[in-house]
Amino acid sequence: MKKIIILVLAVFLFAECSTVPITGRKRVNFVSDADVLPTSFAQYSTFLQENKLSTNKVMSNQIKEVGKNISAAVDRFMRANNMVSEADSYRWEFNLVEDKTINAWCMPGGKVVFYTGIMPICDNVNGVAAVMGHEVAHAFAKHGQERMTSTYGQQIGGLLVALGTANKSPESQQMWNTAFGVTTGLGMLKYSRVHEQEADRLGLVFMIMAGYDGNEAAEVWVRMSANSGGSSQPEILSTHPSNESRIADLKSYLPTAKAYAKKYNQPLK
Repeated sequence: MKKIIILVLAVFLFAECSTVPITGRKRVNFVSDADVLPTSFAQYSTFLQENKLSTNKVMSNQIKEVGKNISAAVDRFMRANNMVSEADSYRWEFNLVEDKTINAWCMPGGKVVFYTGIMPICDNVNGVAAVMGHEVAHAFAKHGQERMTSTYGQQIGGLLVALGTANKSPESQQMWNTAFGVTTGLGMLKYSRVHEQEADRLGLVFMIMAGYDGNEAAEVWVRMSANSGGSSQPEILSTHPSNESRIADLKSYLPTAKAYAKKYNQPLK
């Protein structure tokens, strides 16, 4: 039984292991674009049908213009780095929805929504670019597909726990459940924070490539912190890094992001 468990886990862990461009982080993903993108596009269309688009033409046009510029930078990067088929799979779209929630998101394949509630936090065009870069980076790094892969892994892990502890002592079962619980509990929270930091850093590179001021990325989180009154739960219990952590990381990563942007912002040959 132990050999079977080890074999199944090995297959899961080493299947489709790849590297996130720029950051170099190793990831495991066995959810293909062909599997996820049609559903992503359909869900986006449904969302737009069920939610009210903003009638503020100035803000809506700003979202579309910034989105166009940053997605063009991402597309340029992909085509210059042998990711042509991947670049062709994106169907970029940018919309502003009338909602007071402070939020923005990007579905796999490049479908972006900003809520009007986040616009005061963005404050200016460079702030919009910082948030846009972050959300686009989630799609670029395939965080959605990676999280789906992780969910499948949890399901496999649950089955393995049941198989591996059958007819075992309560102490042995508790040991397995504790180990598995850490993976799906606090371990998964940390996993999400890794994605958030990676999106912060990639987004910083892409916004600078698109011609925006990277200094504003940290300022977005200064305003976010002020808006929340400085209150937040301990970072270990959060799916996102603390505002303070993000501000410090964005400021320290800025010179690196500028160097990457300069390197990757060369005209295509």
